[in-house]
Amino acid sequence: MCAARPGVVTAPSAWREVPPDRVRRFVAGALGEAPALAEQILDEIRREYPRLDLPLDASGEPLALLGIRRAIESFVALLERSATGRASDVESPVVPPEVFQEFGRGEGLHGRSLDSLQAIYRLGVRLAWRRLAEIGQRVEIPAPAMYELVDAGYEYLDGLVDQSVRGYAEAAAREAGERLRLRRRLMEMLLGDRRRGDSVEALAERAAGVGWALPRRVAVGVLLRPAREAVAPALGEDVLLDLEYERPRMVVPDPYAAGRPELLHRALAGWSGAVGPPVPLRDAAKSLRWAEVAVGLMERGLLPSGEVLHCTEHTEALVLLQPEELLDDLSLRCLAPLTHCGPTHARRLAETLLAWLETRGGAPEVAARLGVHPQTVRYRLRRIRELWGGEIDDPDRRFELELVLRAQRLRGELGATDAERPGR
Repeated sequence: MCAARPGVVTAPSAWREVPPDRVRRFVAGALGEAPALAEQILDEIRREYPRLDLPLDASGEPLALLGIRRAIESFVALLERSATGRASDVESPVVPPEVFQEFGRGEGLHGRSLDSLQAIYRLGVRLAWRRLAEIGQRVEIPAPAMYELVDAGYEYLDGLVDQSVRGYAEAAAREAGERLRLRRRLMEMLLGDRRRGDSVEALAERAAGVGWALPRRVAVGVLLRPAREAVAPALGEDVLLDLEYERPRMVVPDPYAAGRPELLHRALAGWSGAVGPPVPLRDAAKSLRWAEVAVGLMERGLLPSGEVLHCTEHTEALVLLQPEELLDDLSLRCLAPLTHCGPTHARRLAETLLAWLETRGGAPEVAARLGVHPQTVRYRLRRIRELWGGEIDDPDRRFELELVLRAQRLRGELGATDAERPGR
């Protein structure tokens, strides 16, 4: 006997050899005892699973009782139809799939797995088989036919389980969608304009609604998708993630907690982007701003790409490259003495000046840093003093010069050393 889904029962050869009058007597007996059998099964289920939630229908009757009774009646009536080629003399409604879908939906909405539900179904089949076996003995159904009835019952059960799985999946999807919506709203509150006046109490209430414990410090990340259809990184439940943005965002609680950096590194393999500096929870928007700045510099080739970098490891670049207009204006003023030099000569003087400012040493130290002869450095330093005069000894002017020259090096406008440049 095969029953791949509810409503389909194909009689095996052993049942086709049973005299039709015995089949009809078996069916009539089974249908007559179906209500009492359903009550017995439900009572046993309640004893085995005392905490099981059993919703009621409009009349106050447990929906489970209706489902069990109709499942028994439907199975037996379909058996007769398949074995004899005629419908049962006793009216037997086919079990409505939505009943068992509702069972699965209830498990999903209560956050439980389907394991217990399937165990309950198996318990019901065992109890039903015992009663059907007694009826089969009374009406003298041959043993081979009754043995095959066991397999048919479990196959029929598989179809009912399929309906429960469908309901469970629908509930899980709806629950996941609602949970995602609430987590997105929490992120919007965290990263929004603090001037809106969201209270700590409102933030705590919204966080509690999604089971997110408010951390003392957070870091906010901005991600670049490796592909449009990329699977979301498995960051863990405590990391808030919003993939709806063109550049997905994430809020990482306690970013320096034990094991957190390693977990993030593994989970974000294949992704690129930036994680802003850790900040107090109320300043999450500031961490987001720096992450966005870093991603912008990555896209311009000014910061390493192809990985998720941490802003705290690129502080110099973020500080010097972000206020471009101010730095460009400062560069024009500070490096004005080089405008009358040729491009190559001006670049080498600038690199020598930066090496001198960084080392605060003499010609040998600067020469070692640049990979050139000390005499070359002495010539360049004399030329630098001629161009800037006494201003080169002013601490404020030296600071400004080092600032703009470091920024130019970060932009790739200055090389590291002459030794690394071919044909110097």
